[in-house]
Amino acid sequence: MSDESTDRRQERQPLPRILVDADACPVKEEIYKVALRHQVPVAIVSNSYLRTPDHPLVRCVVVSDSFDAADDHIAEQADGRAVVVTADILLADRCLKAGAAVIAPNGKPFTENSIGGAIATRAIMADLRAGGDQIGGPPAFTKADRSRFLSTLHEALERLKRA
Repeated sequence: MSDESTDRRQERQPLPRILVDADACPVKEEIYKVALRHQVPVAIVSNSYLRTPDHPLVRCVVVSDSFDAADDHIAEQADGRAVVVTADILLADRCLKAGAAVIAPNGKPFTENSIGGAIATRAIMADLRAGGDQIGGPPAFTKADRSRFLSTLHEALERLKRA
């Protein structure tokens, strides 16, 4: 393959990017750090304005406050060149189906193999809550979660760059 055809293929190939379900995301600073190191754009998607770094690669996308507006926007933008950061299991499922890599804020990736179990667990927990059972919330966010997230996001971007 000639250098010219390789250059043309790279021009057509969209850059990897990060889409963030931002309203309750505890790792926004880590996302900025990794995105700027890799020089990939980041869209911080929320129902209201959030302060973001003043950098051309980072933008805040404010959607309407209607139910699931942020999720809908992210799912519409998700594709095989996107890394989506979300704790929302149903959004993760939609994005995986669109071909995106999906990472939870604790650094655990959602995959085709794990999403079914996550959805089933979510449904069981919802049934327990609806039945009046007092169940705890998610475990506390730790330094290990933050470190795992940084590593997982870096690895996901490296995979997309090689693809």
